[in-house]
Amino acid sequence: MKKNILMAFIAFVLLASCGGSGTKTTERNKGTSSEVVDANLVNVYYFHGKQRCKTCIAVGNVTKETVETAYSNNANVKFSEILTTEKEYENLFEKYEVSWNALIIAKGDDFVDITEQAFATAVSNPESLTNLIKNEVNKRLNQ
Repeated sequence: MKKNILMAFIAFVLLASCGGSGTKTTERNKGTSSEVVDANLVNVYYFHGKQRCKTCIAVGNVTKETVETAYSNNANVKFSEILTTEKEYENLFEKYEVSWNALIIAKGDDFVDITEQAFATAVSNPESLTNLIKNEVNKRLNQ
């Protein structure tokens, strides 16, 4: 229990240190993304700002490496790294309630936000993040 509280606190501090304001823009242009959502495709989205800390970079690197290594022969799994300043993805920012850093695994309307766990483990225990990503992707592949 104490470990979970400590991990949540560390994740919060790391997320806050990366410059996120936690506020959402309420006016958005819907349907402007060039991203076409395929109901059979599992998308692993890593959203981040231009300025990134060590942990932000680690989350992106571990996630990209995991998807490329574990699913290199699976056309139904796609990794996308998206800058939160890219206006063409505003519909994804709104759909997943993203305003800055986030790690989302989605298949159609089924998605999970594993940002907190990712930031808590990417630097200190990358294997844990790799396993979490694989578990969440596999759940969606088997649906």
